[in-house]
Amino acid sequence: MFKNLRFNFGYLLSLLLLALCIWAIANELRAYNYQDILNSLATIPKRRLSWAIGLTMVGYSIMVGYDILGFHYVGRSLSWPKIALTNFISSAFSNTIGFALLTGSAIRYRFYTGWGVPVVAIAQIIAFVNFTFWLGMLTVAGLIFLTNPLPIPTQLHLSFTSVRPLSFIFIFLLAIYLFSSIFIKQSLTIRGHVFRFPTFSICLAQIAISSLDWVFAASVLYVILPTNTDLSYANFLGVYLLAMLAAVISNIPGGLGVFETVILLLLSSKISAVAILGSLLAYRGIYYFLPTLLAASLLGIFELKYRNTI
Repeated sequence: MFKNLRFNFGYLLSLLLLALCIWAIANELRAYNYQDILNSLATIPKRRLSWAIGLTMVGYSIMVGYDILGFHYVGRSLSWPKIALTNFISSAFSNTIGFALLTGSAIRYRFYTGWGVPVVAIAQIIAFVNFTFWLGMLTVAGLIFLTNPLPIPTQLHLSFTSVRPLSFIFIFLLAIYLFSSIFIKQSLTIRGHVFRFPTFSICLAQIAISSLDWVFAASVLYVILPTNTDLSYANFLGVYLLAMLAAVISNIPGGLGVFETVILLLLSSKISAVAILGSLLAYRGIYYFLPTLLAASLLGIFELKYRNTI
């Protein structure tokens, strides 16, 4: 009964948060109508949309490194095309639907078990991949929030007015992880399965891959935004990371509404709200929905082709 209560409370909290985000977005856009937004979307130059698509392709290619490094960590091998297929489908669905521990994990389990990877190794890879994702956030946000401490909107009702305190927390956690990789050498054996802390070189590779992932993801939206502003990429990256942090914590699928709300609150003083929302719609379409459509097609083809063999 208590588990159901916790689930219902979390579900209701997510719905409430989504409703608040819709209200905030509507409040920011009260002076515009939907046609203004569509017009803003239509005015984005095709050249910049092409850049966004190209950066998205690079970003999803970088994500393959999560699983490749995960296989290296557990001491298993699998052909890179199989790893790339699995990673792309799981990443596309996780990014759009959210709940990465459920969506991405289910897809990895379905594919990797069919290719003979032991269940324990798959579980380790899944944990490794999800942790690596957060290492990039800690690294990039820690550095950006320290050097470009943007103010936190009062509407978020946080106990501090700048993101700089977050940078100290992130850098501290990152330092603990790196020092642990140097000093923790003892492995843990559970039911004959050996679990060990990643080596320092693997930790550095995790940080590099995940940091690049975050940097390219942010660049997709940055190239779509209007260019007639003094918004530098470094300053925008801080805004993007804070919005993504809020979106991931919200537990709403794809961070829908939460991400847009934070972006609007932080950038509306530099760029018109309608232009921001037009760019955000293009970003959602290019970075989330196009890869998801492709991933769904690949998943369907895979299931039709191999349903009787794996």
